[in-house]
Amino acid sequence: MTYCVAIKVNEGLVFAADTRTSAGVDDVRTYNKLHVFEFAGERVFTVLSAGNLATTQAVLAHLKRDLDDPAAAVSLRNVRHMFDAAEYVGAVSVKAQRDTAAHMQLGNTVDLRTTLILGGQIQGEEPALYLIYPEGNCISSSPETPYLQIGESKYGKPILDRVIRPSLPLEDAARCALVSLDSTMKSNISVGPPIDLAMLPRDALRITHTLRLDLDTPLLAQLREAWGQALMSAFRSLPRFDWEMSDAQGSLLRDEVDD
Repeated sequence: MTYCVAIKVNEGLVFAADTRTSAGVDDVRTYNKLHVFEFAGERVFTVLSAGNLATTQAVLAHLKRDLDDPAAAVSLRNVRHMFDAAEYVGAVSVKAQRDTAAHMQLGNTVDLRTTLILGGQIQGEEPALYLIYPEGNCISSSPETPYLQIGESKYGKPILDRVIRPSLPLEDAARCALVSLDSTMKSNISVGPPIDLAMLPRDALRITHTLRLDLDTPLLAQLREAWGQALMSAFRSLPRFDWEMSDAQGSLLRDEVDD
């Protein structure tokens, strides 16, 4: 399994992904699920992937092959709009699933689907995020839901719902993405480090910051500890039940009488 999240705020885009592809007792493997296609000063795209690894590799190979082919009618280098890029990547994904199935001659016995998030910016347009389904169709993020998730999403969703707003600073959005991933890793062994993080400020047209964080990386270790302590502090400050208040007052009165 996997978990990837992309966040859109007014200041730009944040992308984060784990790297675990299997989590057996004696078989833990990793694979990069965050892929950047950058044309500095013109356009930049980031692809997050979840699903069949062979299909994902076929999609990435097709995208790179089109970029290297000057005669390619469509590529990430020449699409006019972000939505066009999402449709193109969706079509490539559908073809990759079909070709992989034909090549492997597996029929319907293996799930070859892959789900993708495409985010980025083309010069003159707004930054955008698209969730691309295995069937090739896509949806975009919105002001009401300014983030997209793929993979094992349920554990990391609550913090996103509570914190992410379009007005949130880009660095805060990045911290929220890391907490979302940490919460998922805490509850699901199939999602694991290292974590890849990438930040795309609005109109920069390039990824300005990338990080790979393992459990012993100081930043991630400090974030995990600080978040855990903050949760425990918040838990201890929750309102008490009525009977707890009565019991506490009764104990206080008994203490005063005893004195």
